[in-house]
Amino acid sequence: MILFSLANASVLGQNPSWRFRSTSATERALQYQAGQKIHGFTVKEVFTVPDLFLTAVKLTHDNTGAQYLHAARDDKNNLFSVQFRTTPMDDTGVPHILEHTVLCGSQKYPCRDPFFKMLNRSLSTFMNAFTASDYTMYPFSTQNGKDFQNLLSVYLDAVFFPCLRELDFWQEGWRLENENPTDPASPLAFKGVVFNEMKGAFSDNERVYAQHLQNKLFPDHTYGVVSGGEPLAIPDLTWEQLKHFHATHYHPSNARFFTYGDLPLEQHLEQIQEEALSRFERTEPDTAVPSQPIWDQPREDHVTCSPDAMSPDPAKQNTLCMSFLLGDITDTFESFTLSLLSSLMISGPNSPFYKALIEPKIGSDFSSVVGYDGSTKEASFSIGLQGMAEEDIPKVKQIIVQTIDEIIANGFEEERIEAQLHKIEIQMKHQSTSFGLSLASNNTHRLTLSMSPDEAYLEKQTKSEKEKLQKKIKALSESDKKEIYEKGLELLSVQSQTQDASCLPALKVSDIEPTISVTPVVMDTAGGVPVQYCEQPTNGMVYFRAVCSLNTLPEDLKPYVPLFCSVITRMGCGRLDYRQQAQQMELKTGGMSVSTSVHPDHSNMDMYEQGVLLSSSCLERNLPDMFHLWSEIFNRSTWFSRSLTPTGELNETFGGMEQVRGGWAMEIFRPVYIFCLRYMTTCGYLDRCAVNTTPQKVADAAGQLDHFISGVASNKKDRRPVRPDIAETSGPAHFKPCQMKTFFPMPFPVNFVSHCIRTVPFTHEDYASLNILARMMTAKYLHGEIREKGGAYGGGARMGGGLFTFYSYRDPNSVQTLAAFRKGVDWARSGAFTQQDIDEAKLSVFSAVDSPVAPSDKGMGRFLTGITDELKQAHRERLFAVTSKNIVDVAGRYLGIGQRTCGVAVLGPENDTIRKDPSWVVK
Repeated sequence: MILFSLANASVLGQNPSWRFRSTSATERALQYQAGQKIHGFTVKEVFTVPDLFLTAVKLTHDNTGAQYLHAARDDKNNLFSVQFRTTPMDDTGVPHILEHTVLCGSQKYPCRDPFFKMLNRSLSTFMNAFTASDYTMYPFSTQNGKDFQNLLSVYLDAVFFPCLRELDFWQEGWRLENENPTDPASPLAFKGVVFNEMKGAFSDNERVYAQHLQNKLFPDHTYGVVSGGEPLAIPDLTWEQLKHFHATHYHPSNARFFTYGDLPLEQHLEQIQEEALSRFERTEPDTAVPSQPIWDQPREDHVTCSPDAMSPDPAKQNTLCMSFLLGDITDTFESFTLSLLSSLMISGPNSPFYKALIEPKIGSDFSSVVGYDGSTKEASFSIGLQGMAEEDIPKVKQIIVQTIDEIIANGFEEERIEAQLHKIEIQMKHQSTSFGLSLASNNTHRLTLSMSPDEAYLEKQTKSEKEKLQKKIKALSESDKKEIYEKGLELLSVQSQTQDASCLPALKVSDIEPTISVTPVVMDTAGGVPVQYCEQPTNGMVYFRAVCSLNTLPEDLKPYVPLFCSVITRMGCGRLDYRQQAQQMELKTGGMSVSTSVHPDHSNMDMYEQGVLLSSSCLERNLPDMFHLWSEIFNRSTWFSRSLTPTGELNETFGGMEQVRGGWAMEIFRPVYIFCLRYMTTCGYLDRCAVNTTPQKVADAAGQLDHFISGVASNKKDRRPVRPDIAETSGPAHFKPCQMKTFFPMPFPVNFVSHCIRTVPFTHEDYASLNILARMMTAKYLHGEIREKGGAYGGGARMGGGLFTFYSYRDPNSVQTLAAFRKGVDWARSGAFTQQDIDEAKLSVFSAVDSPVAPSDKGMGRFLTGITDELKQAHRERLFAVTSKNIVDVAGRYLGIGQRTCGVAVLGPENDTIRKDPSWVVK
């Protein structure tokens, strides 16, 4: 799976003037009629979706039969996606490797890696490509009309007319190559981006288990293989097979198109027809997924995995899960019902399976695959346990079967069903930035899969890979080895060449808006506490946040804060035990959480704010109930009452943390209990609040918030003054930056590498130059060295929080990657880049700076960090002003060896080179 955050372009030379404003996007879409012909497409259906404020238009392409869905909505973040049904029949990972390889150049854009290059030539808000079990999808989004046309052109040419060069297959998929490509005497080894990616993916035991479960529950067709590629099967794929898979699967007759947003549909259809579909005729693709034949009796199986070195109890590393085959997902009502039923069975402490499997502490958690899964043609329901002892496996099997029988016999309480339906309503109301049970004891298509650790698992994997490699090498003649060496040199030469990307479309820096979009907020107080109100189109939702400072919390209590945050909303309050509390939260809110919150001061590297962040949301009608629940947590937590009355102690024993965590909970969390009394029962440490809601609801929200704060404010006289935008920051008493190189040996076949350098805070004049440098160095140097040559899944540099950070992940190298980081600094200091490179880096930075923000999160940057719109605008102007001289200057001043304090960390397999170097600390 490749993950980008792509870019932009400008091919057709047209500007966003065709984004008509005479009527709304939804109104324009309603003017289409079934049967209407538009640029080679025929409209099949037009309908409105009021809850989502959109109009949907379904079309079919006349010549090829390609299906098209357009969702018209007054949202300037427009999205495009094309997907193909891809149904591999072996484990070579052909759809996954093809997904990578089509992005390496096309007929119209033959330069190498146009998608990565577009990262710096666009203002896209999202760009991605990913492979699922039975489809491959290519989506992008952007807020710029010209950019949309550019990206659409690049995407269409990539998927329908890719180059599919052999060298690109070698780089992205797999190849045999000398460990040192310039030394023909060095040993041959497997290399390739996808090969290394999948080795990393299958080092995760949960991923291993999930893959086995799907393959064994659906063994008879495409779901029975690993679409991403099983590492030892990937080297069986040939270049010819890759090209054949593209020819049979990447055809418009096997495609589904989707567009979303406020840009006119006709423009999309015309461009898709002219640049792609007009060159195809209809075919009959043989890609349909048949139904899985039903078993006549349940099956059981067993797999092994690597031992978990981080497990608290080595004897409890077993997993068991029962998975049931369900009906076809195209039956939408049944799918909805089964999904709801799944939530009732497993979600929260009131669910039957939580009570039956989690509370008895047989295992650590539900199995990694749990609940309803509608990602395959026929759905499935899975339930199981992980982190348990081998001798408990029979007991868990019995509990699962017995619990299902009890559910069938007794059903569910009406209030629990209402709570789950309320949760669905919340999900429908909440807007994100990318809008875009037939269980019974007689279900014979049931798989019971267990997994246990094998101490020799990694050794066996390594041995199998060596045997595979030796088998490949043994079949080679001397001329074959010479050809491998020569092709390795050819690939290295191509990777080292400066690519001409002039064929690719691009926006200009002048296309970037010079000023930010201002987010109006109103500052007020409630009960003496500063409150930020932000009026937004929240679709009937209210979003609440509050920060409680920890600036004066004793150091010895801070390690317990994350534990406290994880349980404070789950241990009961007032007259509610923890089960009843969970049910009320589901009935009345969209969730209530407490999390740690640490934010650096925007002007001083050694200052920061530390606290806990309270977050919750609710439907407007439930606003009083939401604040009542917070009041109960603050004032009448079950845990607090334990030390105050004998009744409180007994209630805690029967229905509080004693039941959640066990009898030892009170002793472990004693320091946190003190912290609770000091900080959470008083308003004196509630530093500030924020509310995002509709203009019509602000007054009501203010009244409810004032009532809440008044109810918990027992010591207002102790309140210290607080700045309206951010609570007072503090500095550490005994902290001094120091150099450190740390190696963490882990049971992974690949490495995760990071090198961080202490630089400057957000408001410093050099911050913008370092930000541009990070993006430019990633695109123009590190990508080629770490990913293309080194074979890592990803790598680069980023600037944030005052730290300039180099990184790589799923990387077969470690020391070599650290050397590449240092050479990247030398490259930047030499000034070996052009003004075009700087401009492209600016486009990439601004695509992130200007990414859309959901109504629920508007103003949150200001609330949490104190970075106001004025500070953002000043930073924006510094970004525009960055020059070549600025970049060379900051590269030398901050990133040169010995210039600044830095920290290095490597997580990965055993490494003799690092262990022999005394400058490293090995954990």
